[in-house]
Amino acid sequence: GYDLLLEKPIAQTWQECKEIFDLAEKEGRIVAVCHVLRYSPYYKKVKAVIESGVLGEMVSMQHFEPIQHVHMSHSFVRGNWRREADTNPILLAKSCHDMDIMRWWIDRPAEYVSSFGSLKWFRKENAPQGSTARCTDGCAVEAECPYSAKRIYFENRTWLHHFDLPENEPERGQAIWKNIEEGPYGRCVYRCDNDVPDHQVLSLQFADDITATFNMEAFTHYHGRRTRIMGSMGDVVGDEKDLLVTNFRTGEQEHWNVHENTALDSGHGGGDWGLVRDWLQAVDQQDGNLLTSTLAASMESHLMAFMAEKSRHNRSVEKIEI
Repeated sequence: GYDLLLEKPIAQTWQECKEIFDLAEKEGRIVAVCHVLRYSPYYKKVKAVIESGVLGEMVSMQHFEPIQHVHMSHSFVRGNWRREADTNPILLAKSCHDMDIMRWWIDRPAEYVSSFGSLKWFRKENAPQGSTARCTDGCAVEAECPYSAKRIYFENRTWLHHFDLPENEPERGQAIWKNIEEGPYGRCVYRCDNDVPDHQVLSLQFADDITATFNMEAFTHYHGRRTRIMGSMGDVVGDEKDLLVTNFRTGEQEHWNVHENTALDSGHGGGDWGLVRDWLQAVDQQDGNLLTSTLAASMESHLMAFMAEKSRHNRSVEKIEI
């Protein structure tokens, strides 16, 4: 009987997603999903460009999520989201934002998906000679390893948001060291119990003959999603900061920078506060139409991810039917 704001993903299985949806419909409650990118100025600008008609008919889309190699090691090799059975497939845990954004921008039903990907690198057979179970066990290659827990957490003091730490030194440093000596984040990245892929590709067919591809990659030095949208009369290239919109009819190009045109005053490119504002208004007025990321709007993009995982495991093309 409660209104709910759900962190993504909705649930671990499609059946559980449907059960939540059916109960929300039965109870008549407002249920929103934290697809915060819909509320960020950059993603709203791309949506506005598409709806302006400058691109003509949408033809295809290429979308890319570079996770960044240390982020991958922290969250999906050593961290909480490393095992599919314990949390979710990485496509849902990390990239259901991307499934949602692609579906929102294209604004057509997804019809078919095929996917390939695997855990290629973070495996015990790739452990360097002289490496040890933990970075603090006298590993012979720790000093040159890009995933050194000593360097990431203790020396650089980065990626500490999952540690429970005191504020003051030297207690803070001692607590960090204890974490990497004893906790999950000090383990060798080649000797963890992770099983989620470190790279994955999707090919999608949408209604009206629109095609799309999606790449999720661990092995980048940068993060920030990249997108190319191709239309019959124009195209868009963007990287979450800058957009270049080209009009084929006139040859004119529009350069748009998010920092020059908006005030990013919250996380996820300014999307966090936008979501919370709309959520509070929707609950206060009991009007789900005030939300962009409703449960109903999120169901299909979740199904895209579940079907992509089925395709990846079965090496098949899967039909997407709500």
